[in-house]
Amino acid sequence: MRILLIEDDMVLGAAVNDQLLADGHSADWVTRLDSAGGALAAGMFELVLLDLMLPDGHGIAFLKELRARGDVTPVIILTALDQVSDRIAGLNAGADDYMVKPFDLSELSARIGSVARRYSGNPNPLVRLGPLQVDLAARKIRRDGAPATLTSREWALFEALVQAPGRVLSKAQLEEHLYSFDDSIESNTIEVHVSRLRKKLGRAVIETERGLGYRLGNP
Repeated sequence: MRILLIEDDMVLGAAVNDQLLADGHSADWVTRLDSAGGALAAGMFELVLLDLMLPDGHGIAFLKELRARGDVTPVIILTALDQVSDRIAGLNAGADDYMVKPFDLSELSARIGSVARRYSGNPNPLVRLGPLQVDLAARKIRRDGAPATLTSREWALFEALVQAPGRVLSKAQLEEHLYSFDDSIESNTIEVHVSRLRKKLGRAVIETERGLGYRLGNP
């Protein structure tokens, strides 16, 4: 998942950024709202993690502007503002979730997954694909009852396809899903990940639409 992190606390921002990368997401981290606006205009993000008290403005105003112009990107607020009135203001402005600092990074991972599943149209974390049993929340796969181990990038690509059943995702869309602005991407990176996933999960799990991209198969 391509995630934009807007956080000016350098220690917390680094910790959250590391957690996102460990979970297989691609993360772009900015510390100001003006930089966030530029990043959203330049890239396609699937989730925004938004601090509220930022050097150049308040996150609530930024969120209201996003929603006013029709941007429906999921937003999770991360803030030290812990009053009920603060939570209400954040949710009423269009936030999908609200987390109060300090928080556990594993809980953040779980909430990101929950929001992503809701937006994909299937909040159930358990998916059955032929011989594959997939637990999106636990990030685990079993093939014919035996565990299948994926790298973080392989999982991110597989998850992107699972959350878009029936849709063809282009190579460019998958690259956006897996990598941030600063990442260096080889021309055959997606093909390599797809090949490895087929070896681990079965060739039928990913279908190729020649000239268009890839989609989830029906093993």
